[in-house]
Amino acid sequence: MIPRIHQQGSHTLGLLHYLYGKGTHEEHIDPHLVASFDGMAPDPGRDPAVTKRDLQHLLDQPLSLLDAGRRPDKHVWHCSVRAAPGDPILSDEQWGDIARRMVAATGIDPGDGAGCRWAAVRHADDHIHIIATLVREDGRRPDHHRSGKRAQAECRLIEKELGLHQVAPGDGTAAKRATSAERHKAERTGRERPAREELREAVRRAVAGATSEEEFFDRLAAAGLLIRKRVAPSGDLLGYKVALPDDRNGEKEPVFYAGSTLAPDLSLPRIRERWTLPAEAAAWADGSRPEQPTLPDVTGPAFARRRATAATWQALLIIDHGDAGAAAAQIAAAGEILDALAKTSAAHTRAELREAAFVFERASRSHVKAERGHDRALRQAARDLVHSGPALGRGEDGATTAMLIDMAFFLAIAAANWHAKKHHSRQAQAARQAAEHLRAAYQVAAHEPMAALGQRGRRMAPRVRQRQADLLHQVLPELAERIRAEAGWSALAATLDDARRAGQDPAALLTDAARRHELDSAASISDVLVWRLRRSAHLPALPASPHDTPARGSRRQGPSAPTRQSPPSAVSDAGRRR
Repeated sequence: MIPRIHQQGSHTLGLLHYLYGKGTHEEHIDPHLVASFDGMAPDPGRDPAVTKRDLQHLLDQPLSLLDAGRRPDKHVWHCSVRAAPGDPILSDEQWGDIARRMVAATGIDPGDGAGCRWAAVRHADDHIHIIATLVREDGRRPDHHRSGKRAQAECRLIEKELGLHQVAPGDGTAAKRATSAERHKAERTGRERPAREELREAVRRAVAGATSEEEFFDRLAAAGLLIRKRVAPSGDLLGYKVALPDDRNGEKEPVFYAGSTLAPDLSLPRIRERWTLPAEAAAWADGSRPEQPTLPDVTGPAFARRRATAATWQALLIIDHGDAGAAAAQIAAAGEILDALAKTSAAHTRAELREAAFVFERASRSHVKAERGHDRALRQAARDLVHSGPALGRGEDGATTAMLIDMAFFLAIAAANWHAKKHHSRQAQAARQAAEHLRAAYQVAAHEPMAALGQRGRRMAPRVRQRQADLLHQVLPELAERIRAEAGWSALAATLDDARRAGQDPAALLTDAARRHELDSAASISDVLVWRLRRSAHLPALPASPHDTPARGSRRQGPSAPTRQSPPSAVSDAGRRR
């Protein structure tokens, strides 16, 4: 059950016209009263002799007892209470009881005999609206401070008593949702999402990997947003607002949103925290970075994706074994990786990656304060992704994209498990949803490279294939038969042979990669091992050969999606040993 306290208004009759009207899409069916402050308020929905103005006069009568100077400018209190999807349809009597409990809990009508006048209107099966006048019968103002939290707490009690779906309580870190007016406006204008959500996504992409205010605002301008800066008399920049060029109000003026109203971490002070490095990160700020491992001879998007995959691997270890602040920083930076990946992805993976980044936004914030500086590798990786430009969906670009998505899936699952342990239910749910979108994106991205690697594996001499099979049985005797039955076995055999040809020890690499216990729950173990081996052995994600590319129009079965259930905690030993 979801309560929502709407913005206070000054026109009682206008709100009643909406409540008793047909709705924007004629979705209001049989509007009628289910409860009121005295149980005897007239109902213009069921009584043809009663008008909405009659009900308005009754509700606003306490205003007439006040002098003009004491009357509040915005005296209309409005609260909606909606049942969760799947809940049974409640009766009018049940909704009436809920309304009485809500006005009591929020302080509108606490039951002292002199509360505010109110009425509850039901115009759909799943919700009611409560309208009240914010002046008590004794002329005083009601104590409705923090009415939103009080309404939430009462709804949790109602859910338990009525056996309804129990909504996870919020923690105050969520971004402000689009209002009903904003949603209706988006529908009228044919927008995919409300302007608020489009702006939030655009600002998050602009800040992903940015290292200065100048770069951040340049990216906002490049995205086509209108920018309005708030500058102090001293010349210091205090904040900013953004607007979509075609989102206008009734006066044809752009509708601006402050960064802090888009999301708590998009205010200018919070964004600046990302650019303030602690002492242990100072070496990175002046360019003297730790020595990086040698990567394959690739440039551009493919190189950036290899770097991001390596940074994601390390982030998994920190989330699993670091302190809370360091883990929170990694999860926040993971959002930047997903934003950057969605921004630079090829067309066939863009939709799923964009959705993954969009839903993961909720998982990137909690009350655990992120210790900035620990996230420098991920943030640099996000910057590299953005500056490397869009990736092609084929060749080394496509293969390294599949490799990165595979690792990003693990990162989302790690974030979900970390939040679950902290009892951050909303964030954990968001991370799991992001993982599902990443799984879908992986299926698309990995189809061509896994098919090409599999083709190479099937062309290997029988004795070479048998050597890899014997190695598999030696290292993974309990999983060998399952892996050899998978569609990706040929690609894994080719990868093991590539490692041998590169002077690596295939047995040691396979042993190291297989120490991650979630292999048991993977839908395709061979898929997972292919990308781990090619990453850890610094092999090209897709060896260049004109004979490796599948014929155009091939309908070969693609790789299975990496379905992993157990937390990254079970898989961190191998990373530490490396």
